[in-house]
Amino acid sequence: MKARITVMLKAGVLDVQGEAVRHALGALGFPGVNGVRQGKVIELDLAETDKAAAEAAAKAMCEKLLANTVIESYRIEIL
Repeated sequence: MKARITVMLKAGVLDVQGEAVRHALGALGFPGVNGVRQGKVIELDLAETDKAAAEAAAKAMCEKLLANTVIESYRIEIL
């Protein structure tokens, strides 16, 4: 079973990379971009065959390693 995890900085946390991308887009002729948030996508190929078990495993992985839950939030999709 596959899981896709999207990790983003929480609202209110300064996104320095996102701001750099916004600035670069403006310099490249895209002035209409008012904000950019940058994150990461992690795809896992899990041995689990039960959807609930796969989601629980992915959640445990996020809490322990894949996301810094102090400043990041995450979303899990079981595919």
